[in-house]
Amino acid sequence: MIRIIVTGSNGQLGQTLQELAPAYDSLFFHFRTSVELDITEPVKVLDCLKQGNYDYCINLAAFTNVEQAEKYPEKAFKVNAKGTKNLATACKKHQIKLIHISTDYVFDGKKEGPYTIADTPNPINEYGKSKLKGEQCIRDILNDHYIVRTSWLYSKKYGHNFYRSILKQALEGKELRVTDDQKGCPTNTEALSKFLLEEILIEQIPFGTYHFTGGRPTTWFGFAQCILEENGLTDKVDLVLDRNYRTFAKRPKNSVLL
Repeated sequence: MIRIIVTGSNGQLGQTLQELAPAYDSLFFHFRTSVELDITEPVKVLDCLKQGNYDYCINLAAFTNVEQAEKYPEKAFKVNAKGTKNLATACKKHQIKLIHISTDYVFDGKKEGPYTIADTPNPINEYGKSKLKGEQCIRDILNDHYIVRTSWLYSKKYGHNFYRSILKQALEGKELRVTDDQKGCPTNTEALSKFLLEEILIEQIPFGTYHFTGGRPTTWFGFAQCILEENGLTDKVDLVLDRNYRTFAKRPKNSVLL
């Protein structure tokens, strides 16, 4: 049986993994929330990973608020870079394979087509910089790792995300104002979870960096349209294209991953 510890399991991806995990008899999980295991505390990380005789660590712990990361970059780097470094160090010491979730925001968005793993990262905001630093720490410390970049992650059941926010506002009859200034690939947490569980943990594909997304590029406006159509709300709410979207942090115009 493969033994796995999951950090940051209180997020939308962690909750999805917990829901799907019982269906995989060959996998044994220990789920740890960010409160139960703070990855920014190196001694606690070492002790926790030592105790479980784990084969894998899936790191979902992250500072993901892009706006707050821009205002308080030290907080983002503490979790996304230093915390990730702590995990990589502990995984190396205890011979644990690390699976780390990263982001499309490591790219600057200036490319015409989709980004591949061969493209050179160039983040334009503090969140992207902190996540890229975390990736670099893993590569410097640990050979046995998977870095999985994804984009526009959402769950229909868990967490605060674009899908659930649009649906909630639509059901409340509110006007929806959404930009089409950014292009990406919405990715369902169920699809990403199955990739982690089946392709990495069961099939054990080669170590390295991977891109995983929902596959269909769109804008935030286009994604909102799809959400309304899926829930039969197209004719019941006003969806307005808003090209005056204001954001403190710079965001890549194109973050489509391939």
